[in-house]
Amino acid sequence: MEGVRSQTRMAAESQVVASVTDKAMEASREFRESFLRTGGWLAALVLAFALSGVLERVVSDYWFKILIFCGINVILAVSLNLVNGFTGQFSIGHAGFMAVGGYVASVLTMYFRDNAVSAGMPVEFVFPLGLVAGGTAAAAAGYLVGMPSLRLRGDYLAIVTLGFGEIIRVVIMNTDAVGGASGLNNIPPYTSFGWVYSAVVLTLFCVWRVVNSVQGRSLMAVREDEIAGEAMGVNTTQTKVRAFAMGAFFAGVAGGLYAHEIQILTPQTFNFNKSFEIVIMVVLGGMGSISGSVVAAILLTIMPEALRSLQGLVGVDLRMIVYSLVLIVLMLTRPNGLFGTREILDFFPRRRGTGSLSPASSLGGKK
Repeated sequence: MEGVRSQTRMAAESQVVASVTDKAMEASREFRESFLRTGGWLAALVLAFALSGVLERVVSDYWFKILIFCGINVILAVSLNLVNGFTGQFSIGHAGFMAVGGYVASVLTMYFRDNAVSAGMPVEFVFPLGLVAGGTAAAAAGYLVGMPSLRLRGDYLAIVTLGFGEIIRVVIMNTDAVGGASGLNNIPPYTSFGWVYSAVVLTLFCVWRVVNSVQGRSLMAVREDEIAGEAMGVNTTQTKVRAFAMGAFFAGVAGGLYAHEIQILTPQTFNFNKSFEIVIMVVLGGMGSISGSVVAAILLTIMPEALRSLQGLVGVDLRMIVYSLVLIVLMLTRPNGLFGTREILDFFPRRRGTGSLSPASSLGGKK
């Protein structure tokens, strides 16, 4: 009898040891995969700063500036895609959040540029502090606007966000402290290739992590069927407000980068045409595709400049006509955008059993 108890106890201990070992191996595997994924993003972050000095010597000033604007537009498109694509809302006031971030960041950097020493702050910290403050101010504005307006849906939400963007522009135009209608000038030129593409990497990383998390599933549940999502316990209003605030934060950061690149801000820069430009990038790339937003933002930034040589050949500025025709053809041939809801890695063969790399495809997203 004692021998049976001993064998039973040894078997139970063996099962416990095996279970602990399996859990430890699983935890180790997950940590290794997570480290590799994070390591890739960190490598991209380091590469952004490393390429800055090289490209400044290799690329002309004109195309170097175009590359910077490409990065800024990528941030704007990806942040708006979080709201319009992954959450299924329709916001057309993104330029308003860009304006808030740009003006707040500029005012802070202009103040600390002249008072950094007396304030006891190193000059190197002025620009990132301004970007974070601008993004935070834009996120706060997004939260305040989102709480009441995101209870609306469809066209009504679009009208509210468009109205908000215009209100921000008019308020800035009538505020003499930030230059009023004549604009805010003498902004320090702190923006560089390294800062822009570091912000691009951080934006892509944050949006990718959110989309592939439980919160991301809630966003896509709201997009697919809001009533069904509520029935399954998803707080749809809070989910939409979080997406709205996060998208506004990165729009504010993009506004700060833009302001410190062109060194002057005017209210006319952030009118509804700017908001529509960002919406076009999201729709063209694919509503619900991070890769699509990146490709579309780069394409639509470079295309008008690449077509500039056409004006020299025909003697007439046909850039906007060709630009519009290209957009029409793309929308007719790819009505769901260049990527639909898929990511660029989904087009490459994968090992069997790894599943889709795009979380949207598991919810039946359009291809």
